[in-house]
Amino acid sequence: MATETADPESSESSGPLADKSPWLKIGIVVGGLAVAVSLMVLAFLAPSINSGADDLPVGISGPAQATAQLQQKFEAAQPGAFDFRNYDDAAAVAEAAHDRDVVGGISIEADGSVTITVAGGAGTPYSALLKNIGAGLETAGKKVTYTDIAPLTADDPNGSGLSALGMPLAFGGMISAVLLSTLLKNLPLYKIAGSIAGSTVVGFVVVAILQFGFGSVDGNYFLTSLSLALGVAAISLFVLGMESLLGYAGFGVGGLLMMFIANPLSGMATGWQWLPSPWGFIGQLLPIGSTGTLVRSVAFFDGHGIGMPLTVLFIWVIVGVALTIGGAAKKQRAAAASAANA
Repeated sequence: MATETADPESSESSGPLADKSPWLKIGIVVGGLAVAVSLMVLAFLAPSINSGADDLPVGISGPAQATAQLQQKFEAAQPGAFDFRNYDDAAAVAEAAHDRDVVGGISIEADGSVTITVAGGAGTPYSALLKNIGAGLETAGKKVTYTDIAPLTADDPNGSGLSALGMPLAFGGMISAVLLSTLLKNLPLYKIAGSIAGSTVVGFVVVAILQFGFGSVDGNYFLTSLSLALGVAAISLFVLGMESLLGYAGFGVGGLLMMFIANPLSGMATGWQWLPSPWGFIGQLLPIGSTGTLVRSVAFFDGHGIGMPLTVLFIWVIVGVALTIGGAAKKQRAAAASAANA
């Protein structure tokens, strides 16, 4: 007796919208499009228009009266721009910048001279801002010296290599998910294994290009590569999970989130503190932003400040794996129920 094979198109059309009117479906598409485009515009424009110093954590040290006067001066000139944090001396400010507690600092010495501490690896806007402050103090007659505790490389003094990572990171994670979902249908464990393997290769290849090809980073190659690989895996596994749960619509949801929300909110080019609140912090809860922070911390700060980005990325990985396996199990149960009712 011949068995009937389900027509893929008919099974696709048996979803929750199958019995709805065409006009309702059009309304859902139009409404969804309006929401999606609005989110994209907000995600791209709000950070770029409003970026700048806003509660920027800056270390300060020196005689109490001198530091108080300096803080009052900056608060009057740029209200709310800086979150000054007091330290004992220039060495403590440098240590705080190296630990990624502040983006740099200003230290007033006993003789009235000033030490400006910058960390190029944290993001070029912070260094430029602090150096401008130093130039202003020099104009006022102060002797100013500059210390960069995490300098960018001589081959890439503007950090262009790191700035360009956002889109390749999103694309690499998404394209691997699309290919694995297409080639390994109904094989969730193989999809997960393929995602991890592909992400690892991408991490090592991209960092090799950055480090040995362009000299954009010069830290530990192995650890920097693993950091980038973890970010690619977080994106890839999440998109795989969304496809497993929602079908092809999952690619759209994953793509919208990663390329048009996570990417512009990542602060990849500037460092996340340069973005307006709360956009910068939100970006750090998404894979691209947390990957950028992780790579900077490993490549330029000897691993300081990796706690939060590692936690965020592992959560995205776990969620992606759970969705991939859960979605596949749901499909198998639906197929078994359909076969039982046939």
